[in-house]
Amino acid sequence: MNKDKITAEMFCISETAILVQFGNEIDRSIQIKVKAFADYIDEKPFEGMIESISAFTSVTVIYDPVKVRKAYGRSNQFAYEIVQSEINKILNNIVTESNGKSRIVEVPVCYGGKFGPDLEYVAAYNKISMEEVVKIHSEGEYLVYMIGFAPGFPYLGGMPEKISAPRRKSPRTEIPKGSVGIAGMQTGVYPISTPGGWQLIGRTPLELFRPKHRIPSLLKAGDIVKFIPISNEEYEAYKEEEI
Repeated sequence: MNKDKITAEMFCISETAILVQFGNEIDRSIQIKVKAFADYIDEKPFEGMIESISAFTSVTVIYDPVKVRKAYGRSNQFAYEIVQSEINKILNNIVTESNGKSRIVEVPVCYGGKFGPDLEYVAAYNKISMEEVVKIHSEGEYLVYMIGFAPGFPYLGGMPEKISAPRRKSPRTEIPKGSVGIAGMQTGVYPISTPGGWQLIGRTPLELFRPKHRIPSLLKAGDIVKFIPISNEEYEAYKEEEI
């Protein structure tokens, strides 16, 4: 099992926040470091920490400067200097497992028709058939880099370029929850009804945002998503089972 020490750059972005930067590219190896650090600091926060916010290549750490200085009793240091020192200690304690296993989450999708009004456009744009778009999209394995934009919305990496398509010129004012879309080289799922400009190719009956659960987002950074094609009948049957 390959294990690697984590290194990062730190930038003070305000008197209450530090950006911990692990790289400059959207890359699997960087995502592993982001997740390892975020998991560790959420489980073992330093005194005065409020929260951490993960992104593609970084983690922003929010803290209370008054509590930090009080907890560590270093009157001759700024709070951000103390926090930087504590984060360095954390980084020295973390090793990543580069071949660690990810959780695989299967997401059923009913492609095309009323659920995927832009499937035909995506096919025409790439000069392939709608069946080929569905085949390519559903054969991929997509890494969840982060959750953001809307509650439970997964930013996925790994979509083949041969089915990429630009955003709509005119965004829709409301996209139904569960809609699966494509925008550029990304694909994603709208967990709640919201405005958006992605090209919609299908819809899942699976609930990605579950506000009554202890952990409301079904997906988390580091998961692998596999889209499973289902029929209209299977979609309706799935919805009925949830009621």
